[in-house]
Amino acid sequence: MLKFPDKFYWGTATSAYQVEGGINNDWFVAGKKYDAGLACDHYHRFEEDFDLAKNMNNNAHRFSIEWARIEPGEGKFDEKEIEHYKKVILALKQRGLEPFVTLYHWTLPIWFTEKGGWLNKDAPKYFERFVEKIVLEYRDLVKFWITLNEPNIYAPHSYLQGSWPPFKRGFGNLGNAMRQLVEAHKLAFDKIHKISPESHVGFVTDNIWYKGILKVFIDYKWNHWFLDKVKDYQDFIGLNYYFTHSIFGFLKLLHLIKVKKENKTDMGFLICPEGIYHVLKDLKKYNKPIYILENGLADAKDGKRVKFIIDHLKWTHKAIEEGVDVRGYFYWSLLDNFEWDKGFGPRFGLIAIDYEDNLRRIPRPSSRIYAEICGNNAINI
Repeated sequence: MLKFPDKFYWGTATSAYQVEGGINNDWFVAGKKYDAGLACDHYHRFEEDFDLAKNMNNNAHRFSIEWARIEPGEGKFDEKEIEHYKKVILALKQRGLEPFVTLYHWTLPIWFTEKGGWLNKDAPKYFERFVEKIVLEYRDLVKFWITLNEPNIYAPHSYLQGSWPPFKRGFGNLGNAMRQLVEAHKLAFDKIHKISPESHVGFVTDNIWYKGILKVFIDYKWNHWFLDKVKDYQDFIGLNYYFTHSIFGFLKLLHLIKVKKENKTDMGFLICPEGIYHVLKDLKKYNKPIYILENGLADAKDGKRVKFIIDHLKWTHKAIEEGVDVRGYFYWSLLDNFEWDKGFGPRFGLIAIDYEDNLRRIPRPSSRIYAEICGNNAINI
């Protein structure tokens, strides 16, 4: 049995647009492909969902606050929605779940995008104003704040490839957006600490284990550029880990080399638990606590999820043994949800959602194993 450190955080994660339903933001207006609709109706059923998390012996939960709900018009804050998220936070705390609050998880108010989105020179200040409002409201309830989710995923999709809102293309747009996101994080970090000095503030990076020649050419730009820009503006590092890439991996991705089906997720991602060890070791140089805030797979039949979780935790434990300060693990996701432009097909949840039967929640068998791990603070080997 491999024991994890005392006071280790065990949880799951969600994001507002992917689970809440009924949100009018830049994705909602972008077309049917990007419309989450009712999603899981988590907005109205959050207490039921948090009961499920509690039943899995979780002691923490990561979620996001939807900017478009809080500030639907420029400088106009919706007090009803502010009260709603207060109820969400209190519901978590009442169940012994530490809230990890994400302030920006890829979706934006429509007024913000009409001003040019992250390419507007004042965009970081608009974000700072939103952050100030939220932290003033919840400073006595929240200890962990996550400013931005995966800028190294969001910006290339939205400002280079143009596959996500606001559908911009070009390296110039990408560079400008990334610099604005750096500034937004810095302003938010300072503002949060000014209002709530005891808060812990970080952002989430999606790091890939690059092997061989790819590590030489891609690793810094993808895994470390943003981290290095904000290294003096973070109390912790939030890590999301899903991928490993090598030259052979790209050939597999292009179907030029066959991969055994059992080593892939439903979305075709290669499963490589060892990679989480390497990216954790790579982050050790920053000398910051690390929380694994997303790690999961699309697996509708739930045939690979248990092994996936246990194998990733084994490699995480190895990193901890070698001095990496990992303080929490959050599986993605608590619920099946809207997987962005991929829709509702991919099933990441420990809890299945029956979209044909009133969004009925059905705990998958893997959720029971995760509950044992969380309850024991350990994995069996």
